[in-house]
This record gives sequence, structure tokens and C-alpha cells, in this order.
Amino acid sequence: MAHVSLFWRIFALNAVGLIVAAALLLGPVTVSTPVLPGEALVVVAGLAALLAVNAVVLRVGLAPLGRLGRAMADADLLRPGARAVVAGPVETAELITTYNAMLDRLEAERAASAARALSAQERERHRIARELHDEVGQTLTAVLLQLKRVADHATDDLRGEVGQAQEATRAGLEEIRRIARRLRPGVLDELGLVSALRSLAAEFTTHGLTVRHDLRAGLPPLTEETELVLYRVAQEALTNTARHAGADRAELRLSPVSDGVELLVRDNGSGPGPATAEGAGIRGMRERALLIGATLTLTSGTDGGGTDVRLRIGTRAEAGSAPHPARGTGSGADRDPRAGVGEGAAPAHRSPTPGNHR
Repeated sequence: MAHVSLFWRIFALNAVGLIVAAALLLGPVTVSTPVLPGEALVVVAGLAALLAVNAVVLRVGLAPLGRLGRAMADADLLRPGARAVVAGPVETAELITTYNAMLDRLEAERAASAARALSAQERERHRIARELHDEVGQTLTAVLLQLKRVADHATDDLRGEVGQAQEATRAGLEEIRRIARRLRPGVLDELGLVSALRSLAAEFTTHGLTVRHDLRAGLPPLTEETELVLYRVAQEALTNTARHAGADRAELRLSPVSDGVELLVRDNGSGPGPATAEGAGIRGMRERALLIGATLTLTSGTDGGGTDVRLRIGTRAEAGSAPHPARGTGSGADRDPRAGVGEGAAPAHRSPTPGNHR
């Protein structure tokens, strides 16, 4: 019956009703005028039976369309894999199959376009970081040297003001270098993922926030794209903690699991409320996870407070995420920016702003 067309189901039901009515009219059954109570009861019972059977057939036949509508309403390209169950009459099953195929194409196109956009963002970040370091940084260094020469020949009255200008210039130079490091983490290129995450935890350990790290040894070989995605997700999650969570403790953990590796960023802050819409930062993390076939989940902390951000990368997804040969996380080889990384997180030392929106 599952392969019978919805048209034939309804047609058969109506045909049965008409045949029964015709048989009653041509048979010995008669209806008096005026209608007797017993005759009226038989007609009403027969009509009720036909309507009930018709309702059951329509409900069973149209139920897959209702499930398809709910699946379409709940579809989210940032949470791939959910598909409507193929069931029901032939027309409905074909419609659901077509919808699932369309969803496959949309997810593939979304992942490809996100990869291109994030790759372009990373190249732009690299270019800006290089210009900040080479152009602005060198200019401020030259200004510092000139101020030193001025301070050597300045009078006592001016030497204090020149010293203040030197300190302001030196602070600006340090800020430029810090921004350049966040735009393009050189430690990731030079020392590998574990050292980069350790440096990230130290950078976010500011007044009012302590970030502990647990970076396990024995990680499987990771591609360049995967290492960059892991670093950016950790950076964005810690930025959310510093800006929005109101937390005083956070934990950064990277460990091997049975089917790959898992990154965990946990804080003891307020966490996003159940009705809070996901912000650009979380959407960006989900897009990066899609690029390498990883799974990103956000849940409440184990004690009911705070937020757990988990990024789990399976070995199969990792092996197929990029054509580049895999390397250990401690490699010091230089690396070029690849797809799977996106806009950088904001500086961690800024004061957290109120609210849970992440």
C-alpha cells in the first residue's frame, strides 16, 4: 500500500462509496417518504462510515507532507545532515526525495562558497598583518628612534614631554604588533597548533579572567586547514567568554578521542539564554566546522552554568578535508593561509560588555 499513488487511494475510496450507494439504490433497500427513523439511521451510519474511512485515507496519505513541512521549517544549512524521512504514496515519496537532493546541493554549495569567502578573508588578514608589521611598525620604530635623538638634545623642560611621547609611541607600536599577531598567528606557523593554543590561553588570561589549558600529547596528524580551524574556533570561543559571558574562569582543552580529536572551550559564565539568537561569531564557528566536516556543539556547562563549546573532528573527515599531506601539531614549517579560517576574534583584553548575545 505504501507504493500506491495518492490519486488511486482517493479514487478507490470514492469508487467504493459510489458502488455501495448504487448497490443500495438498485437493491431491496428502500427509503420511505417521509423517511422512517430506522432508514435515516442506516443512511447516517453509512455516510459516517464513508467519511471516517475517507478521513483516515487522507490523513495517512498526507501525513508525510506534514512531516516534510516541519523538516523544511527546521532545516539549517549550518547543521547539516538532517533529512526528511522518505515515506508515503509515490508522489509524496518523490517530492521528499527531491527535497533531500536539493538540500544536499544547497549544503555542498554553501560549504564551497563559505570556503571561498573564508579563504579570501584569511588572505586579506595576512596581507593586512604584513602591512601593519612592515609599514606601520617600521614607521613607529623610526619615530621612536627620532624621539630618542630629540630627547638626547632636549632641555630639561622638554625632556619629560618627549619621554611621554616616546611611551605613547611605544605603546602604539606594541598594540600594532599585537593586532598583527591576532590577524595572523605567527606562532601557529612557526611552532604548531599546541604552542599556538598555549599562547592563546596566556593571551586571554587577563585581569578578571583565568584561562587554564589542557593540551594532550599524542594527537593524530592534522592538516593545515584543520589546525587553522581549531585555532580560530578556540579564539572565537574565548573572545565570546571575555566579551559576553561575565566569566572569571575558562578552560581550553585539546585531546585525542576514539575517532579523531576534540577541542573543548568551557567557561563558568552566564551562557547564552535558550531564546538568544546565535550571533555572527557562533555562525562563523559553524561555517568553519563545515569546511573540514567537523561537528560543533554548544551546550550548558556540566554544573548547569557556563557554556561548553565542542569541536569534534573525525579521522575520516580529517583525511578528506584537504589534499595536503598531514603533519603533526608541533611542526615548525611555514604555512600559507588556507580555506577554513575566517575573520579574527576581537582583542581579548577589552572589558566584557553586558549581555549574553554571542
